[in-house]
Amino acid sequence: MSGFPILSLMLAVPLVGAIACLFVGDKMSRFVALGATLATFVLGCILWANFDIGGAQWQFTERADLFGRFQWALGIDGMALMLIMLSVFLMPLCILASWDAIKSRVGLYMAMFLIMEVVMIGVFMAQDLLLFYIFFEAGLIPMYFIIGIWGGANRKYAAFKFFLYTLLGSVLMLIAMIVMIAEAGTTDIPTLLNYDFPAGMQTWLWLAFFASLAVKMPMWPVHTWLPDAHVQAPTAGSMILAGVLLKLGAYGFLRFMMPMFPDASAQLMWLVFGLSMVAVVYTSLVALVQSDMKKLIAYSSVAHMAIVTAGLFAFNQQGIEGALIIMLSHGVVSAALFFCVGVIYDRLHTREIDRYGGLAVNMPAYALFFMLFTMASIGLPGTSGFVGEFLSLLGIYEASSVVAFVCTTGIILGAAYMLYLYRRVVFGELTKDDVKAMPDLNAREWAIMAPLAAVALWMGVYPESFLAPMRGDVTTVVARLAPAKPAGDAHLAVGKPRPAAAQGETAHGSAHAGGAK
Repeated sequence: MSGFPILSLMLAVPLVGAIACLFVGDKMSRFVALGATLATFVLGCILWANFDIGGAQWQFTERADLFGRFQWALGIDGMALMLIMLSVFLMPLCILASWDAIKSRVGLYMAMFLIMEVVMIGVFMAQDLLLFYIFFEAGLIPMYFIIGIWGGANRKYAAFKFFLYTLLGSVLMLIAMIVMIAEAGTTDIPTLLNYDFPAGMQTWLWLAFFASLAVKMPMWPVHTWLPDAHVQAPTAGSMILAGVLLKLGAYGFLRFMMPMFPDASAQLMWLVFGLSMVAVVYTSLVALVQSDMKKLIAYSSVAHMAIVTAGLFAFNQQGIEGALIIMLSHGVVSAALFFCVGVIYDRLHTREIDRYGGLAVNMPAYALFFMLFTMASIGLPGTSGFVGEFLSLLGIYEASSVVAFVCTTGIILGAAYMLYLYRRVVFGELTKDDVKAMPDLNAREWAIMAPLAAVALWMGVYPESFLAPMRGDVTTVVARLAPAKPAGDAHLAVGKPRPAAAQGETAHGSAHAGGAK
């Protein structure tokens, strides 16, 4: 793979597909979009197969000077690789999910999704600060149109709210980037990761980045755009919004704020922990009382992302690895849950929980998949959710037992609202005639559900295949944070086994003492 520009090719394929979708007509645009996303997924698999675990931190790098300090600079590490794989895995499933549901301006819709794929994976590939910002902000545009044109009754309100919230925070981040470039004299991200900004400057830069990334996560209390966006977005829009776009904020924390501003991150750790604790409990309680399925899952996303932020700011290996696994798991499971909502919405055209009940009778395959994704969301051992939550809480406990306790209550509340949702939709008596008439999954829906279920189980049974590429990069971040890391209140240590001779002497001494007695 040396010298082959695979990253640029992965950006070019969906971009060419997007342009083609605008000219080939509605019916053909579906096939063009599916072909482009599948081709990009294959390239992603080649990327993963050729990634050298334990090799150089930055691999598949491409650099070309454009103008001034601006470079076309691409490259990935293990963390970026896993998030790129999440993006390219979900995108063909989103196209399939939209196959029959979208009936107007299909070519434009497919083009928007392909442009979304370009900017999402571009964020994870960018090695130039300004290039990162362009990709980061460009994601607003296709999502704005997806919600605003193909969304529900209040789509314009939701689209404007989404756009304004995320844009206003990002203006502050752009100002911070300009200050960083002036201070360090470079836009190169790998160089900036090792640059020591003055302690006083770090705090202001950290707050400016936080203003943008906290909205993108979204963290409480700037999360209010998310339920509206999810409720109004089409099914595939919700899948990609929850699956990948929410991860851009956490990626920004891990790529920029923590390693570039370690002193400020340590000083303001309490702020992140405080907001995370409130979010876990508050949004879980709000989810419990929702009557709209999409709103319930949207609030659960905020609670899961709060455990991610707490895990990241634990400043240790387990916390950060756990946060990354939660990001991957939540990307798969939340996309699957939104698709589960979309399946029955397409049949009955309502998301009200009370309108359903007894689906296990006439939709057993649907009920089985829905149960698996519900259990993965709760964190059942053997599913993807368990691994990330266990590692995160272990890391959080080392940093603060109080924060770990509060985050654990969120997991208990998560089981409450997800099982409550499942019971009301799937179990009970099948009494409503229109619900009785709903058919089980068709072949297209099976083709979407099965890969999502397989990955959720794969991640739960063999998480090492996802942790291994990221472990070296997490170690690098932890080492960068180590000088600034505050002491935690739980001092965990692994005991050292005594030498065999010493054990023998102890046993002999005990026997001797027993005999003397």
